[in-house]
Amino acid sequence: MTRVAYVDGQYLPHHAAAVHIEDRGYQFADGVYEVMGVVGGFLLDEEPHLIRLARSLAELQIAAPISNAALRVVMREVIRRNGVNDGIVYVQITRGIAARDHAFPKAARPVLVVTSRRRRPADPHAVADGVAVITIPDIRWQRCDIKSVALLPNVLGKQRAREAGAFEAWQVDAAGEVSEGTSTNAWIVTSDTTVVTRQADSAILNGITRLAILDIIRREGYGFAERPFSVAEAKSAREAFLTSTVVELLPVVRIDGAPVGNGQPGPLSRKLRECYLAHASAAGAA
Repeated sequence: MTRVAYVDGQYLPHHAAAVHIEDRGYQFADGVYEVMGVVGGFLLDEEPHLIRLARSLAELQIAAPISNAALRVVMREVIRRNGVNDGIVYVQITRGIAARDHAFPKAARPVLVVTSRRRRPADPHAVADGVAVITIPDIRWQRCDIKSVALLPNVLGKQRAREAGAFEAWQVDAAGEVSEGTSTNAWIVTSDTTVVTRQADSAILNGITRLAILDIIRREGYGFAERPFSVAEAKSAREAFLTSTVVELLPVVRIDGAPVGNGQPGPLSRKLRECYLAHASAAGAA
């Protein structure tokens, strides 16, 4: 099956899809995006993703190119045309095409791109054995709450992790506290079984999977705290894990080469993953 993309009002073969060379997303990273999970052909947590997309657009003063109702139709059509039953849909909105100038152009029209692809099954070894992370300085800008397409620091951090043989890099601020991963939110479980993740401020992206996990934690009655935690606290934690739309929830068993807890996925991490998968399956069955 030939992949199909939606670009600025047209459904095109994926290999032929393109944007103008003076699209501000290409020249200035002047745009935002969302990645939504597709489970059983249905969009997972669609509403909170659309709410976050609208917030990112508003923070950058970019007008929505189409209504949410129209965007829902486009996303479903892209999913259908690509035959995606389990996978992701990618939505990107840039400020549009204009002669290169840093200030906002007066007449640019926002450009919408939507793609979808199947998702590889979760690596059974990563789920069963956990993953390793390294820590790196957080060199990003001060508005990480906006889901901007400006991801170069994240790309550099992910590459450092790959070269170190790790799954992810946890970024550390000037105070020595973990902000988040390059494409995931970071979590620890303390010795008294309190689940800790950084509060949703401008230092992190408020992940939609993060929000789903917080809802599960509340529902199941586990203790939790939204606060910063240091690298030292993470290394001495009972458990650690990371979350995102793409990887769902994976246990972290090593940080900078040092084992977390007993170096094996912890029981609470495993339980929360099971609960999250049940949440996703329920969405697909709806």
